Amino acid sequence: MGVRKKNAADARKEANKSRYFAELRNCPTSPRKMRLLADLIRGKEVFMALNILKFNPKEASIRLEKLLTSAISNFEAKTGNRPEDSNLVVKEIFVDSALQMKRLRTAPQGRANRIRKRSNHVTIVVDSKAVTVKNNKQEETTNNTNN
Repeated sequence: MGVRKKNAADARKEANKSRYFAELRNCPTSPRKMRLLADLIRGKEVFMALNILKFNPKEASIRLEKLLTSAISNFEAKTGNRPEDSNLVVKEIFVDSALQMKRLRTAPQGRANRIRKRSNHVTIVVDSKAVTVKNNKQEETTNNTNN
């Protein structure tokens, strides 16, 4: 391995030590169906997202629920903090397409139609949410200047 690639790989490893994530590879669900659920939980608190996934009737929600619990346990393992105390939020979630298995279905007049069985990769990144406290005097002054 060249020096430049080695330095980049080492920097990536160091960055991942402070990043709390979980990945699901080659999930046999189409990316479009998985993105519907990913959009539901993006930016939500972790336990709210778990409840959303638990009571969602779609089949992909079971896989996303397992993945989210894995990301939470990765946070616990890396920091040693409890997730209840640290205001965990789903910071990023993205769905990428993976392999497509191509199959044939017979069609009329000796032809064949192609069926694409799609799969996807899902990555969830959780992080603790910073709590910001606003001062009432500052809010009043900003409201007066806007009028």
